[in-house]
Amino acid sequence: MVLEGFGSRLGFAPNASELQRFSESVRDWPPFPDSAHALQALKKKYKLAILSNIDDDLFAYSAQRLGMQFDYVITAQQSRSYKPSLNNFHLAIERLRLPPSRILHVTQSLYHDIAPAKALGLSTVWINRGHDKPGFGATPPAQAQPDLELPDLQALANRIA
Repeated sequence: MVLEGFGSRLGFAPNASELQRFSESVRDWPPFPDSAHALQALKKKYKLAILSNIDDDLFAYSAQRLGMQFDYVITAQQSRSYKPSLNNFHLAIERLRLPPSRILHVTQSLYHDIAPAKALGLSTVWINRGHDKPGFGATPPAQAQPDLELPDLQALANRIA
């Protein structure tokens, strides 16, 4: 749907082969340069969970690129919905077996993550990688207010790990 949306805005219609290649390209997307090191530092002190808007098989490629095992992996495939649906967050809370007040949700999207996490009482950190650029990047605008805003994941690791 993303590629079709780009096509609609930019005046092209992707064919079936292009749609397939685009969806499969996710497995080749590299993590942000600071992510692997920061996650490894955080893992020494905290349990880490992923709440991802992709399927299990595609997240497996991301996990390999990050070079670590997460304590919990909750995907859109497992929750049968995409964030910002509260369904994804309810499943995460259920799996973690913690009250929302004991969960810190760290994310890059105000719209997909901060708003629903705050609605359920989770503490939030917004990794604002676009802090030096105008607008919201690839996500819709949102009025959600995170508890903390940082420029990258390493800044969080430096602060709490």
